[in-house]
Amino acid sequence: MDIKKTFEKFEDQGSFIKVSSPTQVEGSTKAALNRKGNQLYNDGDIEGAKRVFLTTGYSDGLSRVGDYYKSQNRPLEALKMYWIAPDRTKSQPLIEQLSWVLQSLIHEEEDSLSKDSPQEVGIPVENEADSPIQAQQENWEDNNG
Repeated sequence: MDIKKTFEKFEDQGSFIKVSSPTQVEGSTKAALNRKGNQLYNDGDIEGAKRVFLTTGYSDGLSRVGDYYKSQNRPLEALKMYWIAPDRTKSQPLIEQLSWVLQSLIHEEEDSLSKDSPQEVGIPVENEADSPIQAQQENWEDNNG
């Protein structure tokens, strides 16, 4: 199985999470920015609020933006906000859900590969007993069982 190819399917979706540290902002400036971010959020400018909250590192605001993304069925963006917040209570269920999706994709890829095995499409294959994987499996069985 080629895991790299499995992940390449999702490259154009911006699916992976890039996390950086918030800029250090002084107390009074940070409070004013957070108030502005809250106002933007309440006015429906979620992206504007997100930029402010990312700048200040305001965890409650980031978590609320994550809640919004989750309500809009955008789980990866929600996870990113929860992760930066950090709000592990909200991020953990999404991590488990995404883990299940990845496992399903990997199993789907494995099933696809097993259906298209070289023997089925007429490609000659060396004796499987001579393959390095088969040798490792036999060695493990000899030592463990």
